[in-house]
Amino acid sequence: MNISEFYPIFLQSKNVVIDSRKIENESIFFAFSGESYNAAEKSTEAIEKGALAVIVEDEKYYDAKNNIFYVSSTLEFLQNLAIYHREQLDIPFIGLTGSNGKTTTKELISNVLAEKFKVQYTFGNLNNHIGVPLTILSIRQKHEIAVIEMGANHQKEIEFLCKIAKPNIGYITNFGKAHLEGFGGYEGVIKGKSELYDYLKNHHQNILVNQNDVIQEEKTVDYSSKITFGKSDSDYYFLPVYKDHFVGLDYQGTEIFSNLTGKYNYDNISAAVALGLHFGLNISEIKKAIENYVPSNMRSQIQKKGNKTLVLDTYNANPSSMQVSLENFKTFEGTKTIIIGDMLELGEESLKEHQAILDFAQSCRFDEIITVGPNFKLVNHSDNAFENTSELIEKLKADPIKNENVLLKASRGIALEKIIDYI
Repeated sequence: MNISEFYPIFLQSKNVVIDSRKIENESIFFAFSGESYNAAEKSTEAIEKGALAVIVEDEKYYDAKNNIFYVSSTLEFLQNLAIYHREQLDIPFIGLTGSNGKTTTKELISNVLAEKFKVQYTFGNLNNHIGVPLTILSIRQKHEIAVIEMGANHQKEIEFLCKIAKPNIGYITNFGKAHLEGFGGYEGVIKGKSELYDYLKNHHQNILVNQNDVIQEEKTVDYSSKITFGKSDSDYYFLPVYKDHFVGLDYQGTEIFSNLTGKYNYDNISAAVALGLHFGLNISEIKKAIENYVPSNMRSQIQKKGNKTLVLDTYNANPSSMQVSLENFKTFEGTKTIIIGDMLELGEESLKEHQAILDFAQSCRFDEIITVGPNFKLVNHSDNAFENTSELIEKLKADPIKNENVLLKASRGIALEKIIDYI
């Protein structure tokens, strides 16, 4: 089975799934296999549930009469089908990467552009070598713009994802201390994320540039096809504005307030507004989209619980995002407790970076500092250092937090959100 032969079947399908539980009428089911499972075993069941076709990499399940097709690698076939489909799509593709803020920026951009266009964008955080192809295969004739988030934890990954997504416009949110182990240090992060710039330059496409970011400026200084924001001589110039704990911007006298906390989200909002203006939306349409966006994914999310204000930022953490979260939380009025969890994938830099964050947190003079995870426990020798969330929950049952403001910030693997019910 080759791609061009299979493509007409794909065009008849409703969706593409890799989870047999999500099969419905006219789905295409890619039966991935691993060391302990073989999804090809569910091929017949998938057809009975209404799947239009099944792709397997186990030849004994091949059954052309029932549209069960054998390929040598389901992953490669998925990726190649996405590449072939992308080549048939004549709509703008916006590619996003960066160390922090990718998902929030993607959602803000998508919300803004949806005021004028039919937008398809990366679901959740499906931003890897499987998620990007699945997103592209979800784009159909009705869609007018695509927003593709691309994640990476080692070099050459963004380069590969660009070959699949073929972005027409690209934006790197920032270069931070994330996935240091995989990238080989901070310089490796810059090199790896800049693979998006390399693709865009080589294919003469547009780059969105935050001119307040020194690295973005340096990497694009000699490139002419760019959309700029951040400075008075940029294509789009905004001023930050704040209301209570929420951040927004002013564009030519129009104030736009988000439901996001943290001045670090100012750049994310600015990128969305800049792209909205670039694609011809008026400022009232953009204002409506930004102000209607309510985060619900544990990213820069403020939640009231009784007499407490919770700042939930538990989806991801690295030294760069941790520091700006602490700086922002320091500005809150009233008594403050921070609960910070381990930052993962830091490799040899882990001990040093956890110590630096703890030192910074102590310098902020928060009323209470609680750490969760074995890495923080190596540097935090107080009674408020916990190995995991279960230990902390037991402590909170006996001794609830009394302070008015509580920040929760950690890498996804710590699952810090489990403690919310006990605050």
